[in-house]
Amino acid sequence: MNERPGLGLHRFAVLTAGATFVLLFAGGLVTSTGSGLAVPDWPLAFGQFFPEMVGGVLFEHGHRLAASLVGFLTLILSIWTVVSETRPGVRALGIAMILAVVLQGVLGGVTVLYKLPIAVSVTHACLAQTFFCLAVTMAIVTGPSWGPPRARPLELGAPLPALALATTATVFVQLILGALTRHSGAGLAIPDFPLAFGRLVPPFETSLIAIHYAHRVGALLVSVMVLTLATTVLRHDDATAATRRLAFLAVALLVAQISLGASIIWTHRSVVPTTTHLVIGAALLATCWATTLRAGRSAVVAHVSHELPHGVPA
Repeated sequence: MNERPGLGLHRFAVLTAGATFVLLFAGGLVTSTGSGLAVPDWPLAFGQFFPEMVGGVLFEHGHRLAASLVGFLTLILSIWTVVSETRPGVRALGIAMILAVVLQGVLGGVTVLYKLPIAVSVTHACLAQTFFCLAVTMAIVTGPSWGPPRARPLELGAPLPALALATTATVFVQLILGALTRHSGAGLAIPDFPLAFGRLVPPFETSLIAIHYAHRVGALLVSVMVLTLATTVLRHDDATAATRRLAFLAVALLVAQISLGASIIWTHRSVVPTTTHLVIGAALLATCWATTLRAGRSAVVAHVSHELPHGVPA
C-alpha cells in the first residue's frame, strides 16, 4: 500500500475545485452581461491593479481577481502534491493543473488584447471546463474513498467504463457547441422553444441558426447518453454507493440543464439562467468524468481480483 499524505491535501483539493466552480460562474457573468471588454487592457486594468469596481468593470475585473485566487490555490496545491504524494500519476496531475491554469491566464489576456476573437474565446471557455475536471480529479484521487482497492470484485460489466467515457466526451463536445453559441452571439438565433421557428427543423438561413440548432441537437444526444449511463449504473447491484450517487446527480443536472436552456430562450437571455446554464453544464461534465473514474477503477479492481489466487487481497 502506498503512503498517503492525509486529509489535508484532499480538503485543499476540494477547496480548489470549489473555487474553480465559482470562477466559472464569474466568467459566465462576464459574457452574460457583455462585460468582456469593460477593461480594455491586460494584465492591468486601466493601468491599475484595483480600478473602480462599477458597471462592467465589476464583472470583468472581479473575474480576473477570482482567476488570480484560483491560480494561487492551484500553485499551492501543485507544490503540495509534488512534495507529499508518492503516486507518480497524482504528481503529474498536479503539474498538469499548474500548466493549465497558466495557459488559461494567457488565453484570458489574449481574448482582451485581441478584442474577443471567437476562436480564442471558445478555447478559453473549453480549457476552463477541462481545468475544472482536473481539479475534480485531484479532489477524488486524494480522498479516502480512493484508498486501497476492495478485494471483492465488482460485477459492473466491461462496457460501463467505456460508456461513461463516451458520455463524458459527448458532454464535452456539447459544451464546445455551447461556447460557440455563446461567443458567436447565436443564443437567440432561434427565438422559440421547444420548436424552432415553429418547426422541428428550422430554415438554415444563417450560420448562427445552424450553430444554435446544432447545440439543441447536441442536447438530445447528451440526454440519451446520460440516461443510458445512469440506467446502466443503477441496474447493477454491485455498483458502489458513490457511483450510484453520481448517476442520480447526473440525471438531476441534466433535467436542470434542459430547463435552464429553455428559460434562456423564454427570458431572452436573462443573465441568471444564462450564467447558471454554463456552470450546470460544467457540473454535468465533471459528474460524468467522476463516473468514468469510479467505473474504470472498479473494472480494474474486478480484473485484478479475478487474476489473484483465492484468498489473496487485491
